[in-house]
Amino acid sequence: MNILPIALEDLVHARSIESARREFKKSWNDVIADAVFRTVCAFANDLQNLNGGYLVLGVDESEGLPILPPHGLDDLDVDLIQREIFGGCLARIDPEYQPVVAPEVFQGKRILVIWAPPGDARPYQAREHGGKGAAKYHYVRLASSTAAAKGDILTQLLQLTARIPYDDRRRGDVPLSAVSGDLLRHFLADVNSGLVAPGVALTTDDLLRGLKLTSRINGMEVPRNVSLLFFTDDPEVYFPGARIEVVQFGDDVGGDLIEEKVFRGPLPRQIRQVLAFLDNLAADVVRKVPGQAEARRFVAFPYEALEETISNAVLHRGYDAPPEPIKVYLYPDRLEITSYPGPVPGLRREDLQAGAHPPQAPMRNRRIGEFLKELRLAEMRSTGIPTIRRKMQENGSPAPQFDFDDESRAYFRVTLPAHPEYVVLHALREAARLSATGERERAIEHLSVARRHIPRSGALAAQLIEYAAAAGDFVLAQTVFSSVEGDPTINDRNLPYLAMSRAYLDRQEQAAARRLLAQVPEPTAAPDELELAILHKRSGDFERSHKLFAAAYPRLQNDPKAVHEFAQTKMRLAASAGRRGTHGRTAQRRLNREARELLRRAIELADSPVRRAWAWYDLAQVLARLKAPESEIRDACHRATEALPGETRFGEWLAQREHRKRE
Repeated sequence: MNILPIALEDLVHARSIESARREFKKSWNDVIADAVFRTVCAFANDLQNLNGGYLVLGVDESEGLPILPPHGLDDLDVDLIQREIFGGCLARIDPEYQPVVAPEVFQGKRILVIWAPPGDARPYQAREHGGKGAAKYHYVRLASSTAAAKGDILTQLLQLTARIPYDDRRRGDVPLSAVSGDLLRHFLADVNSGLVAPGVALTTDDLLRGLKLTSRINGMEVPRNVSLLFFTDDPEVYFPGARIEVVQFGDDVGGDLIEEKVFRGPLPRQIRQVLAFLDNLAADVVRKVPGQAEARRFVAFPYEALEETISNAVLHRGYDAPPEPIKVYLYPDRLEITSYPGPVPGLRREDLQAGAHPPQAPMRNRRIGEFLKELRLAEMRSTGIPTIRRKMQENGSPAPQFDFDDESRAYFRVTLPAHPEYVVLHALREAARLSATGERERAIEHLSVARRHIPRSGALAAQLIEYAAAAGDFVLAQTVFSSVEGDPTINDRNLPYLAMSRAYLDRQEQAAARRLLAQVPEPTAAPDELELAILHKRSGDFERSHKLFAAAYPRLQNDPKAVHEFAQTKMRLAASAGRRGTHGRTAQRRLNREARELLRRAIELADSPVRRAWAWYDLAQVLARLKAPESEIRDACHRATEALPGETRFGEWLAQREHRKRE
């Protein structure tokens, strides 16, 4: 039975235990025994607060990696080895310290795993060899090696005398019964521990003792703080502020509060629930790249960056003081995660810059880090910040920012800038909401602020032009357009041109609109192609409009609006073609016949009674020009009226036509 807190496979293959916290020995003899006792002493000292480590006997190694299949200890007396380990630790390590020794079978071979958690009475010393007069040294782990502590390293270790990280301290004021056995077993199942394997019947107290999650005070077992943080339903009862608050703001200064949520419960539950909440807000953004078949996909905040940031905030915060929760503030253009207090001594601001190598400062919470790592929620290799930077870069997002106050080190804050396209999307949505509620001036101001963050966004410029023109501020519309006109670095360059052309057309300035439409950069999206064709139609340039519709039709043939507009363009061209003699009349008949087929398709595709009604009405006119039977013309007109009963123009047109025929 595996009595270890982690899965044996994870230990051997370093899935949750880094090389600095594990060591392999092929067999067992006096030379290996000397090395084992030194390493056990080093793990007990736990200089970096990494939560001790593991030695695996019966597995050889090469350059820190296990050589598999294992050599095994089948030719040795494993029970005798265990007694030698216990006796050797008692005789050679001072003060008294005993690791956990677990006989295991791995890939068909018998092995021994020595689990050496950090001791409560550090610093520890170990004799160099078994003799009573042998010299004693303080041993520590330096990277993946064991060495005698000297100089500054020894000074640092001595300063840790009996200093236990807060998360690993015993809690004498809380009974052991406060720890939930169900939560503990769920955790062990999540990390594939054999302690909860089928057929294993251990009490909650046995599990806690086996995992070194309890301590004795005056003959009583009491929980350690990490037990209360992970295995109680509401850790905040014992640790004020042990929660995460997520606040979403509608503007970039935090004045417009949209939503506030508080996440409580065991630390892993808090992390997972916060990540799920933020991931739902971080919408996918898809951009079609000109000249490429595949679209590029982005997210507001990469999930991996969110996971590292939230998990590290939980891992590195102080649970003894101050009673401030972890604060996650979501703004339209960024996410700020603040934890308290600031970083441990030894970490400088320049250590957080890109390409820097942070020093191996002792961790604040070694047991929390161990458990989060086993749950795959955190790393303990100082890779968190590089991972965040890499994932942000891969997503096309601006670089993250890390800061803290240098003097008091009261807080640590991580800022993840939102992907620029998400900032644009959020600004457009909020502006649309404000406009729909009649707050057009606020919508304009909101877009103006967003443009200061993303000045290269053609979508923001276009929307601002549209709202300014609609509000009667044509000067602002022209100013915004002038700021992007001709600039090749603007994204979606065609959008501001389309918006400004539309504004000119709304003011009946056809000539100005036509001059601008002649300069529109080529659209890359089907909706923009359709809009450009429609604007040319509105400006009276039916030939250019027809060419655009014809070129885009394979992509727009299932869009009822596009099909209807294309048909109307053919109708207008047909009307003018009839004045050009015989060849013109031939073109007129062809255009009208093509318009007839397009209108019939538009009617089939129509997704609203309004579109269907006007398509029937246009079809009635085309049928009249093609001299179709009167019954077909009247039927089309009647169907238009049926689709839109309140519209009188359909019946008036039919009545005028019949009146002219009688005359």
